Amino acid sequence: MRLSKAFDIVPGDVVAFIGAGGKTSLLVGLGYELAEAGWRVLATTTTQLSTDQLLLFPRVMSSRDDARAISQALSDDQFVLLHEDIRAGRVYGPPPSWTRDLLDSVDSDILLVEADHAAGLPFKAPRADEPIIPLETSLVVPVASLSALGVPLDDAHIYNPAAMIDRYGFARNTPVKSAWLAQVLRDETLGLRGLPESARVVVYVNQVPAGGYALGRARLIARLCLQNPRIHGVALGSVRGFAPVAELQRALGAIVLSGRAEGGAEKVARTSEQLMRARINHIRVITGAGAAQVCAAVKRLGLRTIHDRRYRRGGAVSALAAGFRALPAHVAAALVLSPQGNFLTPKLVYQLLTAFYRGDGDFIVAGAGQAETALAIIGRRHWADITALPPAASLGAVIQQFQARIALLDTQTGLALPGIEAATVDDRPFWSRSR
Repeated sequence: MRLSKAFDIVPGDVVAFIGAGGKTSLLVGLGYELAEAGWRVLATTTTQLSTDQLLLFPRVMSSRDDARAISQALSDDQFVLLHEDIRAGRVYGPPPSWTRDLLDSVDSDILLVEADHAAGLPFKAPRADEPIIPLETSLVVPVASLSALGVPLDDAHIYNPAAMIDRYGFARNTPVKSAWLAQVLRDETLGLRGLPESARVVVYVNQVPAGGYALGRARLIARLCLQNPRIHGVALGSVRGFAPVAELQRALGAIVLSGRAEGGAEKVARTSEQLMRARINHIRVITGAGAAQVCAAVKRLGLRTIHDRRYRRGGAVSALAAGFRALPAHVAAALVLSPQGNFLTPKLVYQLLTAFYRGDGDFIVAGAGQAETALAIIGRRHWADITALPPAASLGAVIQQFQARIALLDTQTGLALPGIEAATVDDRPFWSRSR
């Protein structure tokens, strides 16, 4: 996945990179990616760079240069770094208050700002005067490197470990743990300190391998980070790799449509328990007919049930609307299913979530060969269109209204195949089946 997709970059963004373990490389990588796409990219720092890092940029200019000259440089080279001073081997940027004047005077598409200092270390807690984030910032990217795991929590390996020790009581000189990275990254007084109230936040965990145990540890860090609703997503990858983002982890919910499930309330409870084992944090069980039995069956799980009073007339559409309304505002997508048959397996859930995190689509469908037993993950941007549909009896019938948007999960490969429009749900030969 490209960085611009993972960060959901739009023209006019001011992006501040903070933290440690790859900020400059990430800024440069995103800058070149956007420049190659034809964007006019400005970059600067509110702290300092080394003079060696100037070689990373196609054009370097002073912030005191005429605005027309800077605009011309953007036309010529697409990607320009602005600084205020160079002395003693260090490159210093202009004060943050200068950002507004720059945005008003230079016709750039985006401004990238290195807004923190970490002395080349892989993980940090900010000091009292850090980070230095312009008020105009619309996206903040806190960075940490997975290479920090296992190194001693001391000043030689970690930037400002005293702040972590004071805050959480971590033992000095002991190996850094996965949960420690997440605790610091999601902490409003540490990793999220000084963020503008309106800025989006997407964490980037660097030096994450494509598979194996280390990837699992990175996913754990992401899951723990997302417990803070201030964080919109956690990108896992390697900024120097061919694909700098392997996965974009986001907060998910689940909606279980109890309907008229064969096997009744106990099947709804078993399905919900499977979702809990898959570590879905926000599960909502929507009841219609047989609501009392369903509520009793899921009570032991501690799950929230919502009764859809319009189920007789609205069918799956009104049930989905009730589920969407009940999910927290920071949830990016909902795993939606109707527990008919025995198709739900841990493997199928894992494949569907992985396809979503990998960026294969934000409306991905799997199932067991029947429209009534559909399973889908549906991004928030589709919710309003779904709830505006006329009544539909089943989830499968709802899904068929969105053929052009759907990516279809093939469980043989684990890939979601986009743009398949011709066949109906029941006709597709590779429609996902439990294995």
